Amino acid sequence: MDVIQHMPSINHIYKDSFMKRELTDIDIQRLVDTYPQSPSIHIKPESLYNSAQSPSLSDNQKFDLEEHSHSSFRESNSTRDSLLSTVSEKVVLMTGAEQSSVVQPLLTDLYQISMAYAYWKANKHQEMSTFDLYFRKNPFCGEYTLFAGLEECLKFIRDYKFHSTDIEYLRASLPTYIESEFFDYLSKLNMNDLKVYAVPEGTVVFPRLPLLRIEGPILKAQLLETTLLTLVNYASLVATNAARFRSAIGADKTLLEFGLRRAQGPDGGLSASKYCYLGGFDGTSNVLAGKLYGIPIRGTHAHAYVNSYECLEDLNERDLSDRISGERRPFTDLCIQYLNELGPILRILPEETHKGELAAFISYAIAFPTNFLALVDTYDVLKSGLPNFLAVARALHECNYQAIGLRLDSGDLAYLSVEVREKFHEVAVKFNLPYMGHFNIVASNDINEDTLVSLEKQGHSIDTFGIGTHLVTCQRQPALGCVYKLVDLAGSPRIKVSQDNEKVTIPGRKNLYRLYGHDGKALCDLLTRIDEPEPQAGIRMLSRHPFLEQKRAYVTPTSVRNLYVLYWADGEIKMSLPTLKEVRAYAREQIDQLRKDHIRDLNPTPYKMSVTNDLFQFMHKLWMKSVPIGELD
Repeated sequence: MDVIQHMPSINHIYKDSFMKRELTDIDIQRLVDTYPQSPSIHIKPESLYNSAQSPSLSDNQKFDLEEHSHSSFRESNSTRDSLLSTVSEKVVLMTGAEQSSVVQPLLTDLYQISMAYAYWKANKHQEMSTFDLYFRKNPFCGEYTLFAGLEECLKFIRDYKFHSTDIEYLRASLPTYIESEFFDYLSKLNMNDLKVYAVPEGTVVFPRLPLLRIEGPILKAQLLETTLLTLVNYASLVATNAARFRSAIGADKTLLEFGLRRAQGPDGGLSASKYCYLGGFDGTSNVLAGKLYGIPIRGTHAHAYVNSYECLEDLNERDLSDRISGERRPFTDLCIQYLNELGPILRILPEETHKGELAAFISYAIAFPTNFLALVDTYDVLKSGLPNFLAVARALHECNYQAIGLRLDSGDLAYLSVEVREKFHEVAVKFNLPYMGHFNIVASNDINEDTLVSLEKQGHSIDTFGIGTHLVTCQRQPALGCVYKLVDLAGSPRIKVSQDNEKVTIPGRKNLYRLYGHDGKALCDLLTRIDEPEPQAGIRMLSRHPFLEQKRAYVTPTSVRNLYVLYWADGEIKMSLPTLKEVRAYAREQIDQLRKDHIRDLNPTPYKMSVTNDLFQFMHKLWMKSVPIGELD
């Protein structure tokens, strides 16, 4: 409790948390943010606790706190640094299966809490409602979207609970006339009587089709809005972006996500790594994402490593043990020998290659002899980087290792990759080492979707692409624009009308089906009223555009799939959720079920989203009924 004594302004909020419960990383963050000027505090590692994985502490378990001297900010770590650095080093991190502690009931907009109180005040809070979560337009000028974020949504709903510190904060923030009984109601709130229907994560989805259907008391369903939108919007956007990158380059190339340093904060970086992998990328540079989500991690070195060497004399370690015999070999001398032999083959002057670069490559190869992949554009790719790489690769072979390849991070990627591949083949023939002709060529350098399309048209020899900024920030479109709309209350369908047809909602509880043709490709998606019979394979039916009366067509599906699954009911997730790898494979299958013209990069054909004739007539009748009739003067 020593730390509380130094922070009297929050004593009443945090006292119970320290004495009765837990000291989580979020509690510490709240504590430090609330009282940033307190003296530096050290928490002994054995006292730290992770609420996601440990039972609650008993009352007699106290935190052993040790106060440090009151030194200045510049002479010692700040309170934030002292606490959080200890936590990051010692607290067991959540596994990928655990929900982020940031995702909690207070991660919402104030108006959700305000509406909750107004519902409660009006004794309307128990009325049964239905909300649809959907988006209005496909991103990136395309005609499909990958649905992602469902698992995070379900875990948020499962773990929904206002803690005592949350209630105290709300009491202090909301108007003082709000009854104490409302806060008591919130403190006991859970989502056990809600039902959540959703399309499976990784499904290809389209505008206006509800991705989630939330059924339950209106106060509870309303409180979920902001957080569910937060969890679905970016996840679906960046997964779709990743899928488009994959479609642009084909299935035979390796795609690596390198976007952590450019992402919108650490949470954005982790989400990007997770959902880019779902969308079709093969790995990430993000080490924490690898640990949490089981994504393969990849990476070599930066230009700084090459720049850190000026000459061969900078090498402190010059020899390498043979992989088979264990004999110490004069590795640096071998590299110099093979660089001289490569001069005539590559038609370069060996003495003109940058020897600091060569030293860096030698040093890195000694450190990673089984995983040597060098960044070759620090000085000059063809006159220095490539010859130095090949010299080290040849010396590695002499010591019974095989290099992996090289990375290009600047210049004309198409031209350089073709030139490099040609030199690889020449050296492979000269040394009679066929594998050298197939060294991996990795390209980075601010690559976007248009770059990939252009490279495919130009012709290139790149095997792997490392993509960061344009991928994780979704520069072509920064938001998906999901919305969360009330469509039914107490059995009465509700519609939101607008002069902009795009913003008119489709009222009532609905089911969603995907109709397939004889070739196994998806023909269209069909919304029906909740009580309409399910479409049947081989039975001809009328499908209609939801807003344009003249757009309609008959369809006879070969097969029909009900897209909605009941994921949450009776206070539990109703089925085991697939792993990230399984969702990734499913997403790829989903895209393969679309016609090629729906996923092409230029002028893709819009996919047909339709409603039954019954739903069309009902919707338009309610629409007309809801629009006031004007009077002309």
